[in-house]
Amino acid sequence: MTRPAYVLEEEKLRRNLSLIKDVAERAGVEIILAFKAFALWKTFPIFREYISSTTASSLSEARLAFEEFGFPAHTFSPAYTDDEIMEIAGMSSHLTFNSLTQYSRHYHSALEANPDLKFGIRINPEYSEVGTDIYNPCAPGTRFGVLSDQLPERLPEGVTGFHCHCHCESGSDVFQRTLVHIEEKFSRWFDQIEWINFGGGHLMTRKDYDIPLLIDVLQGFKKRYPHLHVILEPGSAFAWQTGPLVSHVVDIVENKGIKTAILDVSFTCHMPDCLEMPYWPNVRGAQTIEGEYPSGEFVYRLGGNSCLSGDWMQSWIFDHELKVGESIILEDMIHYTTVKTCYFNGITHPDICLLDTDNNLHLLRRYGYEDYRDRMD
Repeated sequence: MTRPAYVLEEEKLRRNLSLIKDVAERAGVEIILAFKAFALWKTFPIFREYISSTTASSLSEARLAFEEFGFPAHTFSPAYTDDEIMEIAGMSSHLTFNSLTQYSRHYHSALEANPDLKFGIRINPEYSEVGTDIYNPCAPGTRFGVLSDQLPERLPEGVTGFHCHCHCESGSDVFQRTLVHIEEKFSRWFDQIEWINFGGGHLMTRKDYDIPLLIDVLQGFKKRYPHLHVILEPGSAFAWQTGPLVSHVVDIVENKGIKTAILDVSFTCHMPDCLEMPYWPNVRGAQTIEGEYPSGEFVYRLGGNSCLSGDWMQSWIFDHELKVGESIILEDMIHYTTVKTCYFNGITHPDICLLDTDNNLHLLRRYGYEDYRDRMD
């Protein structure tokens, strides 16, 4: 392999899907795929063996669900527009609104487009344990969700469900604590609804995740409110640790004693969460070092190939001197990363490949100049 590539490993993907399906069946809930974290549609035939629905947050995602996954989407958007609402509604099974004003504005148009549509309101429990504000939907001043003191005693006509999202790669203990706040603030409306969506961020495929606790919490909730259909829509959990981004060293530069291995991939273009979160990727065969740049013969920063000055991360200790042409394998780079890439600088995108269960590598997509040009059209 000479080009950079995201490599999705089918065996690991199926492992995650099997676990998620088992949790859903044991807990008696529905777990669906959120496209914001994973949308490689050529793998949807695999997903359909385990789940039957997906989550969309835009017209394009709703179309992807309807046309490629084969089922209408559970759709939420912070703000639907007049020119898209009817098309989105026609390709959705559930349509959740971020505010009461948005609901009032678009309800009748959406219902006209799809009389079978289920309508929901996003609620904000004013509680979240997400430590990074950019990922915290319940931070003070947030634009997400309706507060309990903003809801009328009688829900608007047509509303049959609630949607609540306030986790990010969280454990089941966090969900257990969050649920207390959700029930405290919103349970008085539960007899008016038929379904509740507890959103994403439930990282149930992480090795240290307490799955029995999650099942116990969900079963307990269903015993208290047996009429409610419960939905979870994790994104990361489906593609968690299912494959790396394979890159290559194209140059090594040194400045003030700091060595940087420049790669044929970019953090800002191909791994934006690394700079936003910041999320520190594991590098195969290297030890991650956080904090001050240490001294050492085989210590390197990794630099991207864009013109952004901050397109780099530090630092890693390798057991040998890096050479131009050498592969650098950045682990766990499938979820979110593959859907957040951009064309800054016209940097060539990595290939997308699937490593099947027989260890055969399949090229799913190769990007070129036309992809960049068409984005600028």
